[in-house]
This record gives sequence, structure tokens and C-alpha cells, in this order.
Amino acid sequence: MTVFTCGESLEAMMSCIYDAWASRIGHKNIRLELEPVYLQDLFCEYVHVEADREKTEKVIRSIQKKISFEAWQWVCMAAMSFEPGRLDAIYRFLLLGFTYGRMVTEMLAAEPVAEVLRLKKKVGNEMHFFREITRFSSVGGQVYVSHVEPKCNIVAMTAEHFADRMPSEYWIIVDDGRRIAAVHPKNESFYMTELTEAELENMKESEKEKDIYTDLWKEFFRTIGIEARKNPTCQRNMMPLWYRKHMTEFL
Repeated sequence: MTVFTCGESLEAMMSCIYDAWASRIGHKNIRLELEPVYLQDLFCEYVHVEADREKTEKVIRSIQKKISFEAWQWVCMAAMSFEPGRLDAIYRFLLLGFTYGRMVTEMLAAEPVAEVLRLKKKVGNEMHFFREITRFSSVGGQVYVSHVEPKCNIVAMTAEHFADRMPSEYWIIVDDGRRIAAVHPKNESFYMTELTEAELENMKESEKEKDIYTDLWKEFFRTIGIEARKNPTCQRNMMPLWYRKHMTEFL
């Protein structure tokens, strides 16, 4: 068994898929894993794959042309999941896709298709949650900063939502867990950037910023609650504790 490994970026995953397919050693003899690989199997050969833009573009072009744009959307969403087996699941899905074409997204009884659809739905559900619970703090009255820690890598997709609704504001959405940020300059397109440890620590200071709207929001949240109907268990089911870490009303 040959195990192709790569980093977690979309470019690295697509490059890994390209090399695994081009190896010609048989799909049953191949497994794809994300790094770091903590425990290696004794009788497997591990091959590291570096991210390559040209390979990535070829894979994306092939998926869109030979399968469908919808299939590419599925792959892209599934790749943003946090589950370690997502890369191999995508590879198995593409094996069916290049065989059956655009109808693969309708083959829900096939295990690889069902698995990628499950991953896609998980990412989509979390993305919708974070569109609703992302909270911004005004820093110096010039820039709005939000900190989030989603399980899936959804910051870029969340940023698309706010870029449409806050086009004339300077804002930043920071994923503390992955040390990445979506930066939106005023009246321009947002871009993604990686943060150093020092930059992340400086950005965390923004959560300590307080203004009148912060207090108003907390007071509104407290006031609309009905004490007689308070149900912490139900609230935790609807709003898990890990969601609340950066929500103004729970700080």
C-alpha cells in the first residue's frame, strides 16, 4: 500500500490527488492522508506531496469539465471539513465521478458519494451557524474585528457573506485555531492571510475593547430573557458551549 500525504490546504490536497492518480499503481493500492501522520503502518510506503499550483489547476479543470461544476462544489466544501479522512473520501468520490460523469452527484447509494455529501452538509451547516453568531468589535472606531474558532475551515466562505453585507467597512475575521484571517479593506475585495503567533496575540487584544454598543447588546440579551422559561439544557442543545467562546453576549 502506498500512502500519499500532504498538508491541509486545498492546493496541497488537489496536488496530492493529482500525484496519486498519475502514479498508475492501482487505486486499490493507494490511500491518501493529511499530515501530520502520527502513526505509520509498518508495511506502507509514505510519499509526501508538495502543493503545486499547476497540478491543482489541472485537477480543478478536469473535475469541472469531465464531471460537473456541482461536483467541484462538493469537493471544495468537503475539503473544508475537519475530519482527517476527508482527502481519501474525496479521492474515492472522484474515481466514481470520472467514471460516471455528472450523474455521480445523484448516486447517493454509493458509499463515496454519501460520505462526501455528509462532509459537505456538515461544512455547510457550520458555515450557516457562523454567519449568525460572528460578532464584531470596533477597534479605535476604524476597523471591526471578529474572532471565531470553527471546527471546519469556513472563514473564507463566511467572509463572502459579510463582504456582500458590509462592503464599505474595514473588517477582519480571525480564525484563532488555524491562525488565518480574512481581511476586508473598505470598498475592496477581501483576501486571506496567515498570522504569526505574535500577530494573533495582538489581534486577541481586540476582544477586550469595550464600547456603548457592547454593553447595549449584553443588556438587550439579558432583558429579553424570561426567567420563568430559562432552560440551560435546551439552550446548550441549540447553542453548544464551544460556539459561545467569542460571542459578545456570553463574554
